[in-house]
Amino acid sequence: MPTVLFVHGWRFYFYANERNEPIHVHCRKGDKECKYWLLTDVFGIAEAYSYNLSPADKRQVRKIIFAHFEYIESEWNNFKGGRR
Repeated sequence: MPTVLFVHGWRFYFYANERNEPIHVHCRKGDKECKYWLLTDVFGIAEAYSYNLSPADKRQVRKIIFAHFEYIESEWNNFKGGRR
């Protein structure tokens, strides 16, 4: 589970055993956890799931992902060895 970002207490990371899932990032802060798909063709994101997040938490996570979108995408590609 490599960590790719740590911002405002949120840890953004990938799982190694998720097979051929499209690009996404997991986020965790304390007992809060979520997963977002990165829609690289339209520079968008979609929530896959969330647990214990308030609406404010979701806004903060989304803002962080958008601010680091290209970096997360690059790290995903490096992590997956260039495979998608």
